[in-house]
Amino acid sequence: MGAQWKQAGREANAQKKGQIVGKLVREITVAAKLGGADPDTNPRLFVALEKARKSSVNRDTIERAVKKGAGLLDEKVEYETVFYEGFGPHKVPVIVECVTDNRNRTAPEIRRLFLNGQLGQPGSMHFFFDRMGVVEATHKDRSRDPETDAIEAGAQNVEVLEGEEIPEGGQGSRFLTEVKDLATVSHWLKDAGWNITASELRYVAKNPTEVSAHDRAQVEGFLNDLDDHDDVHRVYAALK
Repeated sequence: MGAQWKQAGREANAQKKGQIVGKLVREITVAAKLGGADPDTNPRLFVALEKARKSSVNRDTIERAVKKGAGLLDEKVEYETVFYEGFGPHKVPVIVECVTDNRNRTAPEIRRLFLNGQLGQPGSMHFFFDRMGVVEATHKDRSRDPETDAIEAGAQNVEVLEGEEIPEGGQGSRFLTEVKDLATVSHWLKDAGWNITASELRYVAKNPTEVSAHDRAQVEGFLNDLDDHDDVHRVYAALK
């Protein structure tokens, strides 16, 4: 007999990949619905398409999602964006952004995850966050001054962005904008040679909660459970 745990692992990985593809397709559909089918004028769609291609999503699937979202097919776009809020373990404020075709299904499932999340509980969390535009981008030129570009683009603030996507010899920055300025800032940065890796509205924590290493593991486990739900698009946590 073969090693069954290896087969189980392969099945779990396949399921996880299918879940990721499903979320990417929903994001493309919603982005096209909100901003149109042209990625050159729709930064959110541009980023969604790049992520889908990097994840090897089938081209036909991508094109169909764009057309569906933009209303170019007979199919109706039934997805809507809904938010759920609550405290995670150790009183960490959490906002969950879902893209769903049935909020009556999604709501009780997210509520159950909060109640199962050891000390988690639903409740209003908007007070702990600012709603802002966020543009994450990389630049090949390390000498490029992101603070100057932030001022020129009309961003409110800029932070250092770290990660595997930073090109060798280059740099990464996270630009924070007013909600109304997100598209304008994204277009300016793109024209200035920045490679946009994210362009979206987010909830940004005002005063992140600091927890111990032991408690952090518990909080992250709860956040991962939320993120694994098929309808969950983004999880925002005020966690330092």
